[in-house]
Amino acid sequence: MDKKKRFILTIFAVGLSSQLYINFYISNFKFSFAGIVFPIFLFMYDEINPILLGTFSGLSLYIFRVILGGSISDVGVFWYFPETIFYIIYGVVFFLFKNYLFSITLNQMFIISFISDLLGNFLEAYIRIGNSIFLDNIKLIKSLILVAFLRAGFVWLILNALKYYRMFLIKKEHEERYIKLLWLTSRLKTEVYWMEKNMENIESVMSNAYELFFKIKNEEEIESWENRALEISKDVHEIKKEYGLVVKGIEDMISNKLDDNGMHFHELGLILKESMETEIKYRKKRITLDFQLGKDFYTEKHYYLMSILRNIIMNSIDSIEDRGKIIFIQESEDEKHIFIIKDTGCGIPKEDLAYIFSPGYSTKINYVTGEINRGLGLSLVKNIVEIHLKGDISIDSKEAKGTKFEISIPIIELEGNNI
Repeated sequence: MDKKKRFILTIFAVGLSSQLYINFYISNFKFSFAGIVFPIFLFMYDEINPILLGTFSGLSLYIFRVILGGSISDVGVFWYFPETIFYIIYGVVFFLFKNYLFSITLNQMFIISFISDLLGNFLEAYIRIGNSIFLDNIKLIKSLILVAFLRAGFVWLILNALKYYRMFLIKKEHEERYIKLLWLTSRLKTEVYWMEKNMENIESVMSNAYELFFKIKNEEEIESWENRALEISKDVHEIKKEYGLVVKGIEDMISNKLDDNGMHFHELGLILKESMETEIKYRKKRITLDFQLGKDFYTEKHYYLMSILRNIIMNSIDSIEDRGKIIFIQESEDEKHIFIIKDTGCGIPKEDLAYIFSPGYSTKINYVTGEINRGLGLSLVKNIVEIHLKGDISIDSKEAKGTKFEISIPIIELEGNNI
């Protein structure tokens, strides 16, 4: 669901739920269920401007009250107007807290809901009865505090229930994925067995090719060259067919048998962070991971995303000797999803930056053993980003300070018809 649809859904839900209310002893002062619905949507759809959402939600409530309440007269229209103030104030207070805290937790949401609800109702009551709210109205003030506390409590409970329900669904989905992964692993082991068997055939072909080369070089058994070359060609063709079947088998398993349609990016981010924290712990490094996730979205290209992001973060882990920090930022702008990975590692020499995405280049060379561990490889990361995801990848690095990767992918490529 896009931003516009979320916005319309929220203001409609607030207007509709405003018809469920409890009358208070001030004339036309009502405590409605909308006071619980509105902050829930504010928390869930945090990419929408709270002030704008509060203003239009207040207008929606006003329209619903006037039309469904049957009060089209001048007096009826005026009576319902102060209720719009409540949602505008709520949106303003929420906006201020959001800008100050950046990310709001559920416990903080309880406090914010309480303060916003109390201030909104207090101002609405002041508009209705004026300065007399401060005179002999202790009962009213206590009631406003109690209602704000109860509604904030309901908001906190509902959001927690939604959180644990989602965690339950994710856990169930993970269990299903694990079962499928076990099945896939067993099939892959069979394919690996055939690849190992073919290694023997490759060794045999190499031996025959070298033998033929030696004979040609020394001009020995000239009459057998043609047959030997034909035999080697046939053997290579057979090996190619075998590997073709292996590749086809693996592709079938991944594309058809796994039956995995996609996942939400926040779920992918959670899995990625947990796996990277495990990797850091295994390597006994003191690295802080800071994941800053923006708008969530559903994608069927999660395997591509997991592969490229995991590879880059693994590079960042490798670049940090012992202690450091890795920051991952996900945001959306100008019809694109942006992914930024920054680290405080050793950086990359300026003269090597031009070759960082070249095939065969590696930052993971053991100069003692000569071993090179490429993983997926930055050249393949660039290939996936540019060819398969129609995006761009850039790098900025300074020696002894750190490296920054930035990946930009069109929203349409990741979300497709889910936009």
